[in-house]
Amino acid sequence: MAEYDVKDMGLAEKGSLRIKWAEQDMPVLRSIREQFAKDRPLKGLRVAACLHVTTETANLMRALQAGGADVVLCASNPLSTQDDVAAALVASYEIPVFAIKGEDHDTYYRHIHSALDIKPQITMDDGADTVSVLHKERTELLGNVIGGTEETTTGVIRLRAMAADGVLRYPIIAVNDAMTKHFFDNRYGTGQSTIDGVVRATNILLAGRVVVVAGYGWCSRGIAMRAHGMGANVIVTEVDPLRALEAVMDGYRVMPMMEAAKIGNVFITSTGDKNVVDKRHMEVMKDGAILANSGHFNVELNIPALEAMAAEKLRIREFVDQYTLPDGRRISVLGEGRLINLAAAEGHPASVMDMSFANQALSAAYMVREGSKLERQVYSVPHDIDAEIARLKLAAMGVSIDTLTEEQRKYLTSWESGT
Repeated sequence: MAEYDVKDMGLAEKGSLRIKWAEQDMPVLRSIREQFAKDRPLKGLRVAACLHVTTETANLMRALQAGGADVVLCASNPLSTQDDVAAALVASYEIPVFAIKGEDHDTYYRHIHSALDIKPQITMDDGADTVSVLHKERTELLGNVIGGTEETTTGVIRLRAMAADGVLRYPIIAVNDAMTKHFFDNRYGTGQSTIDGVVRATNILLAGRVVVVAGYGWCSRGIAMRAHGMGANVIVTEVDPLRALEAVMDGYRVMPMMEAAKIGNVFITSTGDKNVVDKRHMEVMKDGAILANSGHFNVELNIPALEAMAAEKLRIREFVDQYTLPDGRRISVLGEGRLINLAAAEGHPASVMDMSFANQALSAAYMVREGSKLERQVYSVPHDIDAEIARLKLAAMGVSIDTLTEEQRKYLTSWESGT
């Protein structure tokens, strides 16, 4: 096994138990792992994965390993690593891991370079940092790469920009865009885990508070839904008129962030853009406002501006930095502005990551088969993979559905029948 860098190998036993607990709620990925062990579709393949190092990710790594791949894992965010899981992957499964929760900027990128030292043929990303480093600093390795996969909205945005500029050097499958990913992982997973992170970090009661949700994409839909379900008075801010209209139709108040900033108690961003909560918004916020981010990068809250505004900063709870402004108002930032569901909680529940990581595993196998035929572009997950994952998930849940009769199939593919 290659070298590794984790916080404490003494945590491995605890991590192994937690990996097994998550596996019980990941029947689709488990069935794929069992099939991979028979077919070995990734035999001899080198995979560099830059993902959140969680119990669910550990089970994806096991599936890839069962398929014959040599896998190395590093963190896709400095605060998202579960140190016991990192140790368990090394000790119990001999998978090299380079990830420590709370690692600094330099260590984070050193770990990415360590993962790339495997000379990967497949990359797996959650935010496209591996792809970025390959294209900027490790270009000598690009000739080895067949293709890659991307897990997040933020990463897909970056990769599509690279493809549009003609600089993307290998094909990528946008796992994030699979229906079994964004319909479920982004909405139900992010919705529940974000609220979980906010509550764990603060121990506040959401009922009766004004919660401002920035954006109304799939992730923000889930956050708004869960906040509303806990009794919060939800306001949505948007720049897209169609999404704003949908939020209104779903029963939420919609207004510009500048107006929401004056009345909100809790602000949660999940847009993929920067400075969504900016200095001008913080200048009018109420005393006690709480800011959290569930987007991939810590740029959605303009923390440097808040730092400059503040007269004092206090780490008042483990994941809460409280800034006191010259006029005495206090604004608190959760998890250093990093994705709150992993900074202060455990990320998405295993049952929803079951589908997302099934997409990752099957997309990797697809890339091995078809990568040489693909352009240097960003592709959607093939529909048959998406549908198969949904079928497997339904079966695991004990849910049966109808099938079309021959007469119905013929009707849906014909044009002769009319009124």
